[in-house]
Amino acid sequence: MAYQNLLLEIREAVAIVTINRPEKLNALNEKVMDDLDACFTALGSDEGVRGVILTGSGEKAFVAGADIAELAQQSPVGGKEKSIRGQRVLDKIENLGKPVIAAVNGFALGGGCELAMACHLRVASENARLGTPEVKLGLMCGYAGTQRLARLVGKGRALEILLSGEPVDAAEAHRIGLVNRIVAKDRLLAEAEALLRKLIANAPVSLRFSLEAVNAGLEMPFGEAQYLEATLFGLLCTTSDMQEGTAAFLEKRPAKFTGR
Repeated sequence: MAYQNLLLEIREAVAIVTINRPEKLNALNEKVMDDLDACFTALGSDEGVRGVILTGSGEKAFVAGADIAELAQQSPVGGKEKSIRGQRVLDKIENLGKPVIAAVNGFALGGGCELAMACHLRVASENARLGTPEVKLGLMCGYAGTQRLARLVGKGRALEILLSGEPVDAAEAHRIGLVNRIVAKDRLLAEAEALLRKLIANAPVSLRFSLEAVNAGLEMPFGEAQYLEATLFGLLCTTSDMQEGTAAFLEKRPAKFTGR
């Protein structure tokens, strides 16, 4: 499927989605969000895709933020609708049921930082800078950035980033847990793909249920989250992949998972 603002490449079960507006530093506008919505809907139902890498075109920016010209025209009602719709698209990425890695090449600001945080893991180039400068425009995060950032780095550090509007560099982002790894910029996609392939070598249903347990469990009281984990564990005990995985371990051979 062709997209106006995205490039999509699928190779050996890995989809590489590239936001492609280099002249605007890959800024998010309504059309980009439409493309992301449609693309991740398709990838979620494609059984041939086991994991996704999301990045931006060029070396300057993953996504430098929202399209300010578009934002400046928002009415109160339209602004709320824009926020809710964006949250829905990012929720779709977070709940895809397959690992999604953000390969952060350069600036990930505002909506770009929010988009990266909706991915399950973040691999950053050494020149990456992440932040939420919305307060400098009289705005705030609208794509659940206030919620995801606090969950990733803690309340105090999140508030410092949110209220100052100042970005952090790759080293600081790694120190506080906002990114998982820092790599040389000329190795960014290769390292992100190597990490993703390590993840998707494991059983697909196990990955999906582990993602569900973390995503849903964080919003539950601990006892309820434990019960969810136990339920998902029990369901995994019925799968062919569990039988194959345990047999392969006992027989000292690589497992051949089918996602069943």
